[in-house]
Amino acid sequence: MALLSGDGWLFLLRWFHFLAGITWIGMLYYFNFVQTPFFGSKFVADNAAVRSGIVRGGLLNNALWWFRWGAMFTFITGWLYILHVAFARYGGIREFAATSYGWKIFFGGMLGSTMWANVWFVIWPGQQVVMRSAEQVATGGQAIPDAAVVGARAGLASRTNTLLSIPMLFFMGAASHLAMANPATSGAKWGALILLAVVIIAAEINALAGAPAPASGGKKLLATLKGTFWGGFILTLILYFVLATLFGG
Repeated sequence: MALLSGDGWLFLLRWFHFLAGITWIGMLYYFNFVQTPFFGSKFVADNAAVRSGIVRGGLLNNALWWFRWGAMFTFITGWLYILHVAFARYGGIREFAATSYGWKIFFGGMLGSTMWANVWFVIWPGQQVVMRSAEQVATGGQAIPDAAVVGARAGLASRTNTLLSIPMLFFMGAASHLAMANPATSGAKWGALILLAVVIIAAEINALAGAPAPASGGKKLLATLKGTFWGGFILTLILYFVLATLFGG
């Protein structure tokens, strides 16, 4: 049977990667485009019981389960696919990274890996604190003092993931469907790595050390969905044109 062949295994790996990725990014967009605006609406602000019911009633916990495990399976299947292709088709990581396909997949994979780390080490722990605090308040106890700060940081990390998802999906799709020159020199490869590192470090500093809005009352880029969208598309264009220039495309 074709599915039992080497190509069949690779197809199944990509299939599960797509399924997990759709689940993960779908939940990410649900949180940012649906749930967060709903929580900020006047209806919820004036109805503490509604907000508490969403947090304590299982909806948030169930959504977070699909969210974090979708991220985990996307991460695992994605790196299995990259390693399989790199060694089975190109003979190693060095040879794989020297191709246009390899660099675009690598860029998408590293952005996705950063998003996965945000899910498991920032967003999920922060939401656990928020849910525990809501449970304590609902049962007559005191709110956890750091719940608001931790929850805000988790929310900013979620917005960061929404921004990074735009270039991540672009480069994943571009790997097979958008022509781009191979890296011309080793210097181009180092330049691309430095560019990727700068983007990831800047995004993570903003997510971990920043706040949704500065004390002055102004709004940061990721404080609004509009700003997040614009930031994601602008970042994608910058990465594409800089990489095209570095690689001599």
